[in-house]
Order: sequence, then structure tokens, then C-alpha cells
Amino acid sequence: MAIDKRVDDVTRALSTIQDGATVLISGFGGAGFPNVLIRALRDHGTRGMTLVVNSATHRFSFTHELIEAGLVGKVIASSGRGHDKGKLSPFEERLRDGRIEFECVPQGTMVERIRAGGAGIPAFYTPVGAGTALAEGKETRELDGRTCVLEHAIHGDLALVRADVADRYGNLMFRHAQANFGPAMATSAACTIAEVRSAQAQAIAPREIELSGVFVNHVLAVGEPSDA
Repeated sequence: MAIDKRVDDVTRALSTIQDGATVLISGFGGAGFPNVLIRALRDHGTRGMTLVVNSATHRFSFTHELIEAGLVGKVIASSGRGHDKGKLSPFEERLRDGRIEFECVPQGTMVERIRAGGAGIPAFYTPVGAGTALAEGKETRELDGRTCVLEHAIHGDLALVRADVADRYGNLMFRHAQANFGPAMATSAACTIAEVRSAQAQAIAPREIELSGVFVNHVLAVGEPSDA
């Protein structure tokens, strides 16, 4: 049977995602947020999720809807501060009330932890965060005269990524900064669903592939990115 990873609906794909799943979601600076997939995950209702995302409060991302729905138990992100001065975001309210856990990770370290998960590297040492509150309780070691912190790889049960164009084999092309965390997250997740502007039957030329379909399980074409 010919390979065709394009789907018209992701309900069946999401049915395998169980409560307590770790979900990686791409997006940074208004680019690369798979907002249609985020809302599909919200409607699916998986509870107790660990959410791995650049920011838990980014105004271009619909991840706040997962948090508002009470589906997220923990957030791993490089930022947790909201954009509205004087008003707490849904995430901040839950954090204040002890209803959600937050692990703050420097952005570069977070990406490397995700990449390590995809590369089969269980942990690595980095000088980033050494001597700060972010290193409290973590193993440290002196390497080349610098104190380094042991950081563990991040593995996901599901990755939701936004790309520009896909082919039937799941190969992806991104539009400029849209790539951000998507490629690394796809390699580190057991299941990856890509939300794209268009999905073509014809194979993307090898030299134009930015993420191999080997790492993509399903592709959903939704047209232009949604921010509302």
C-alpha cells in the first residue's frame, strides 16, 4: 500500500494519547504555532499533560486554552510571564494557586534537552544555569574549570508542529522562522502531527526537505495560520 500520511481529521490520531502524556508544541515569536492542532487536543480532553513549549503565555499560541481547560498539570518552558501588565494569565493564576507545576529552563538548554531526546542521549552537562536557582537540586561537575549542571533529555509522547508545505510521505518544508523548535521536537516524540498550509501528493525534492517524513506520523492541511 502506498504511503500517504495526509489526514482530513486528527481525532483518530489523538485517540492514542493518554492522560499524563508529555506534549511538545512548536512556536516562537508568532511563528510555528499549530493552533488548529492545539484546539483539537483541547477538544480531545487528555488530562494531566506535561506541556513542553517555549512560553506558556505567548499571545500568538492557543496553548493557554489547554491550561484554561484544566488539562495541564505541568509546564516546561523558558518563560511563564504573561504579556498583560497588571493581569495574570491563566497559567500564572494556576501557578499562584498551586494548581500547576512549572519547570523554567533556559531556552538553549530546553532545545538541547529536546534534541538529546531525539538523538538517544540520556543527559548532558552544561554551564548554563550553574550557580543560580535553576541549578538547585541538580548534579554538578567541574569540567574544563567550569561548573556544569547535569540536564536530562526530554522525550515526548506527542509533538504538534506547524510547517508550510508537506508531501504525502510526511516530508516538511518550513517558512523562515516557522521551523524554530519543530524539527527537534519531531525527533524526540513517539508521535508527531504536522499542521501545514498545504499538503501535496507529489514528493518534495530531497534538497528542499527540512524535516524528513521519517519523524512525522500524520499531516493535516489547514490553510493559512490561525491566530484567532
